[in-house]
Amino acid sequence: MLGAARPELQYAFHVVGDEPTSWPAVLTSIGLTSAADGPARLLVLPAGTTADPATWLSRIAAGALVVIEGDSPLAEALGIVASRPLTSTRSVVDAADPQLPIIWQQSLDLPRFTLPAAAKVYTHERWTKAPLMAGLRHGAGAVLWLAVGPGKLGHERFPYALQALADLGLQPPYRSGRLWAFFDSSYRLRVDPDYFAERWRRAGIGALHVAAWHYHEPDAGRDEYLRKLIEACHRRAILVYAWVELPHVSEQFWQQHPEWREKTALLQDAHLDWRKLMNLQNPDCARAVAAGLSGLVRRFDWDGVNLAELYFESLEGIDNPARFTPFNDNARAAFTREHGVDPLAIVKDRKHELRPALLDFRAHLAKQMQEEWLGRLEAERRQKPHLDIVLTHVDDRFDTRMRELIGADAGRLLPLLDSHDFTFLIEDPATIWHLGPQRYPQIAEKYNPLTTHREKLAIDINIVERYQDVYPTKQQTGTELFQLVNLSAKAFARVALYFENSILPQDLPLLASAAATVDRVEYVANRLVIESPRGVGIPWQGAAIVNGRLWPVADERTLWLPPGPVAIEPSTATLPFRVLDFNGDLKTAAVRGGSVDLAYASAGRAIAVLNLRPAIVEIDGMEAAPLILDSGPGRFTVLLPRGQHLVTFGNPSGSTPTESRAPVSGTTQPVGALRPTPRPGQPL
Repeated sequence: MLGAARPELQYAFHVVGDEPTSWPAVLTSIGLTSAADGPARLLVLPAGTTADPATWLSRIAAGALVVIEGDSPLAEALGIVASRPLTSTRSVVDAADPQLPIIWQQSLDLPRFTLPAAAKVYTHERWTKAPLMAGLRHGAGAVLWLAVGPGKLGHERFPYALQALADLGLQPPYRSGRLWAFFDSSYRLRVDPDYFAERWRRAGIGALHVAAWHYHEPDAGRDEYLRKLIEACHRRAILVYAWVELPHVSEQFWQQHPEWREKTALLQDAHLDWRKLMNLQNPDCARAVAAGLSGLVRRFDWDGVNLAELYFESLEGIDNPARFTPFNDNARAAFTREHGVDPLAIVKDRKHELRPALLDFRAHLAKQMQEEWLGRLEAERRQKPHLDIVLTHVDDRFDTRMRELIGADAGRLLPLLDSHDFTFLIEDPATIWHLGPQRYPQIAEKYNPLTTHREKLAIDINIVERYQDVYPTKQQTGTELFQLVNLSAKAFARVALYFENSILPQDLPLLASAAATVDRVEYVANRLVIESPRGVGIPWQGAAIVNGRLWPVADERTLWLPPGPVAIEPSTATLPFRVLDFNGDLKTAAVRGGSVDLAYASAGRAIAVLNLRPAIVEIDGMEAAPLILDSGPGRFTVLLPRGQHLVTFGNPSGSTPTESRAPVSGTTQPVGALRPTPRPGQPL
């Protein structure tokens, strides 16, 4: 069962008083729910809150986790005493990452506080070492003290307040395993694939998009490394996609074919930033690239292909001819045939009347390329039916300049979702990286009216150092990162992170919780009722009844739930055969005799991790022979087809649970009970 504390206490927080604060924005970013005046273990006393020290010390000693700010009678009762002179505070150091520069946008003059010897200092002023955030255990509970509030948005001053709360005993209530992350092996030389696959999965990553240009040409050493990486990911229920960055192909392709290199408006080779662009308008070049891409896709056991950033340079647009593309012979000739003017003349003349026509030509050409290469990938999928396809496209609806700058036009592309099966992954451009987490719901509002396939819209968050003046850290971390991920997961069906190597180690333990989305949580008649739009994992030990049935999808620490409203209660059953992890959209699950039934949908291949090797696997009522990997002691990984399916895993021992449920009081009926198990061919 859940821990000794009542379940609703673990899932909720309460901010005392009537004044609005930013604490709800901080705490909801990892899934906690505001309890208003209801029960909660985590309680926040903002500065100025009237609080009787004796009462609160008693509550803390009984197990409460309390946040307090500044100087107060409760702080003094705990031995936290303010003194003068004031300390000018702007640059701070946090124990979670002492080397990370943390700069407040505005300096504050704060008292210098003296703390009791038992206090653990998490954050201090850089030069004077004056404590700014500290933890103190008291009886069965604990206190997190801050010298000042976290700021209007919640992340301006103390990026690692949530990590400090976790250190003091806060357990995030939910987990997601649906995150995507980008991976470039040039940043991970000689790493252990098994070690990192385990680490990624614990952080909630369900798919890795691997920089495939390193593997475009066969190489025995590199190919062996990639095969080991893919297998390690599969054993941990992580899908692996080939991340393709056309018109960049590979370093070797660039060196071998100077005649096919893209040109800038200065007629120089288009080596821009790290990408070395090729002329895909040249038929010979396109055929050679297509042959190489086909070989790449077929040479490895990919789960999908991500066709990323297939448009033109640059973010400075036509006003910087040294970076402006495409000016290869084929593109110039096509424009000249259509308009009677060499586009080079238009670039040189800032007042040329055909400038809008040139920009429109680029956007149209980009759309043509994207549709053409989507078609090539769909041809590959006919050879490997399990392949998922993703199109990564920079946002041009929130920052409308992107169409003119790089030729990106989502309005031209989104209608392709009516006739092509792919995920449209929206990348926020560097021009808006300094804006806050609220931009992601706003981006979703721009795209939702453009397509009826909203479940195919995804968002890509760039976790990188930003070139703008941003505070308190140059790269998103801590509360800001969790707010970005949480709001994105609520607005989009899928969230991707660029990239796995840039996520700081101190953020990994809470990342899966930030990605989880829950609409409702209640505790009624000994049943925990949770409603989630995409499914979620909750902390749980032992067997459980979900919607009136013994539930087989759980490991030793986490119970994995399907979307929709579900009612959960503990069970004393012994469940010998379980699904420990599942990478797909779980619809229903049930225990049937000595077998486990699982209904799911998945845009790509689905992966189930079992605690026993199944004696038989049936898919849609037919006996099947999927690939089964031995993934370590008590772990067997089964690779399942993409699409919507019902799979049955037969228990090798044939044993059945000894009990179905624990005694339950009350008369509340299960919420959203499972429908009857569908027969082959029936909708789930």
